[in-house]
Amino acid sequence: MNTPEKIPQFPKSYWREIELPSFEKLNEDLSVDVVIVGAGITGITAAYLLSKEGVKVAILEAGKVLNGTTGHTTAKLTAQHNILYDELINHFGEEKAKLYYESHMNAIKFVENTIKEQNIDCDFSHQDAYVYASTDPYVDKLQTEWEAYQKLGIKGALKDIIPFQKIHAKAAIVMRNQAQYHPLKFLKALLKEAVKAGCTVFENTTANTIKNDAVHPVVVTKSGHQVTAKNVIIASHFPFYDIPGLYFARMYPERSYAIGIKTDKEYPGGMYISADGPVRSIRYTPVNGEKLLIIGGENHKTGQGSNTIKHYEALQDFAEEVFGIKDYAYRWSAQDLVTLDKLPFIGPITHDYEHIFVATGFKKWGMTTGIAAGHLLADYVLRRDNPYKELYSPSRFHADPDLKKFITTNADVAKHLIKGKLEYVPKDPEDLQNGEGAVVTYNGKRAGAYKDKDGKLYIVDTTCKHLGCECEWNAAEKTWDCPCHGSRYSYSGEVMEGPTKKGLDLLKEEKSI
Repeated sequence: MNTPEKIPQFPKSYWREIELPSFEKLNEDLSVDVVIVGAGITGITAAYLLSKEGVKVAILEAGKVLNGTTGHTTAKLTAQHNILYDELINHFGEEKAKLYYESHMNAIKFVENTIKEQNIDCDFSHQDAYVYASTDPYVDKLQTEWEAYQKLGIKGALKDIIPFQKIHAKAAIVMRNQAQYHPLKFLKALLKEAVKAGCTVFENTTANTIKNDAVHPVVVTKSGHQVTAKNVIIASHFPFYDIPGLYFARMYPERSYAIGIKTDKEYPGGMYISADGPVRSIRYTPVNGEKLLIIGGENHKTGQGSNTIKHYEALQDFAEEVFGIKDYAYRWSAQDLVTLDKLPFIGPITHDYEHIFVATGFKKWGMTTGIAAGHLLADYVLRRDNPYKELYSPSRFHADPDLKKFITTNADVAKHLIKGKLEYVPKDPEDLQNGEGAVVTYNGKRAGAYKDKDGKLYIVDTTCKHLGCECEWNAAEKTWDCPCHGSRYSYSGEVMEGPTKKGLDLLKEEKSI
């Protein structure tokens, strides 16, 4: 067995290793048919579809295009979202479970057809997808899930083996005709076509709020510029404008991790995910004639994990045991939002706002969900029928499981709100080593401190600007993460991820002596 490689010092996503276009910041007021907030998979897909129809579209991106969750995925194109279909049948019935499967299979077909039409080189290949179980309770769950597959007419099989000797799987369920690809190569091509058709894109342009929202919505940016539109599509991962639908109380954020490794062992193909915990996801992508294995998992609620570098170490240990690591160059993480009933929210933000649309809550399956969302939102804008409107409606409510999950999720928020306020913190900022961050006591109060590699000290007020929870230090990403609703900040307090719109207060910034 090879000696495990040292974990890469800084996070780096393999998908971001390509040249992407850059765009200017919005510096004037604008009027368009549709303004899309967010240049990820949903926003770009919707822009591509609408621009081709002659709709005047503008995309506003707070940072750089394709640098959010879309650029930090495992990039599986699959309708097999772990064990799910038996649960969907029980809660929503067979008809809606079939619609769910169909919408994701249609997303795969769209990608494949568009690749052929546009001659896009993005490492697309068909793969079978597997969920495997290593314990008897999950073997039973796979058997039940297989029965659900049969009811819904899903092409697959129930197996008792997978091709990895060091993974002691007792059963596996396979879904046929799934796929994998390089998402940024594909979406870069879609964005190019959208721009060619007249779509305008603005980077480093943060949408702050929407005014006149019930009639003719106007998106107001952080710099004060306004974009007037007939329709607004919020594709910003967490909705930047969430008060009408109280989305922060109807979803919870989770972080997950991935590493990219090379091994001397031959990889047999296929995409795999474990049913048992801790979850392990396995796939490969071709890189210069070799196979880069992408190992994912270690999910936990944002701001509520252990020392976050431990999650990367756990994936590294798994990869070394099962495959042997020859080269270890990439590690990255992503944040995903999970709705209470596990179905995404795609459609009008509420019943009362028919010109403002949202897409969120993709539950780690954004590659097909984002494509499906782009199509559904385009159909809303164009006033076309779509068979998935009711299934994904953000205004839906089901007493079971919604009510129980609502109570549990928001009780967890309350627990962390109180815990953070009562926490005793003995650590002093001057105790930190270079490259270390921690919750500290500063001027007699709770604060957050980080000392960079050169000894420069940053001290922030850790109180989240969203609803007042106390942020926790994320050592793996060097960020402050809120355990209540998933807001994330840089070590110096800048906003990295919503629902917050304001940065943490910077209390001190100075070079240590």
